[in-house]
Amino acid sequence: MSRRAQFLEVLGIPTEWIPRRPPAAPEGGTVEADLPAVMAAEPETAEEAISMVAQASVDMDAVEAADVFDVVEPLAELLPPAIVDAPLIAPVPDRAAAIAAMDWPALDAAVAACEACGLCSTRTNTVFGVGDREAEWMLVGEAPGENEDLQGEPFVGQAGKLLDNMLASLGLRRGRNVFIANVLKCRPPGNRNPEPAEVDQCEPFLKRQIALVRPKVIVVLGRFAAQSLLRTTTPIGKLRGTVHSYEGIPVVVTYHPAYLLRTLTDKARAWEDLCLAREVHDRAGAQA
Repeated sequence: MSRRAQFLEVLGIPTEWIPRRPPAAPEGGTVEADLPAVMAAEPETAEEAISMVAQASVDMDAVEAADVFDVVEPLAELLPPAIVDAPLIAPVPDRAAAIAAMDWPALDAAVAACEACGLCSTRTNTVFGVGDREAEWMLVGEAPGENEDLQGEPFVGQAGKLLDNMLASLGLRRGRNVFIANVLKCRPPGNRNPEPAEVDQCEPFLKRQIALVRPKVIVVLGRFAAQSLLRTTTPIGKLRGTVHSYEGIPVVVTYHPAYLLRTLTDKARAWEDLCLAREVHDRAGAQA
């Protein structure tokens, strides 16, 4: 089927038939003059073309029954080729590709206005992230909790204070030489685990943040964040102690600060993880 035939089929217009021997032209005129006046002007847009084709028709009542008919080019032949040959449906930009091209201001605005999943209906604030946007260290958590949702900043409250102490042990400080973000930018109701579809919708935002920051090391906090970022179901106990990779950037996994508040015995293991991250960072700096 030709593109012109496809064009008319989409419009719901059947193939047109005209007599083998066209009717005589009226006195002082031409056969073309009998076509609807709407076809006299050349359309400039696809919308005008659709309207013109819809109004154009052949008066079949004027044709005698004894005439023999042939199938001829459809009415789309009357349209400029540039309009007929154009895509019938404008391509929709890929969301992930569009996000991957954003700079910081555009990315910040896109997160604030995002309604890609149902979490937009229950959030108080989006939690974009905080810190040095050219930092060599990046920390990634799971999702905002109640306090984060209210304040629009990741890791606040008691877990945030513990994280700040963990950063201080590495010579880092919130807002100065580290960037902190979450897998999700909106709080799941009741602090439940994020749904896979929610992670899928938010992943392009985090991926772009990592690409813009270009850290030398990423420290992932907690089982869910680690499994989401690394796309694995391996338990956190087996992910710790090994250097992983995300988009070519080394990744070290450790426990979430909220978990450490409940399980003090694992603080020593978390310190081991931070020491590993420091070694990875130092090696990356030496190779730069």
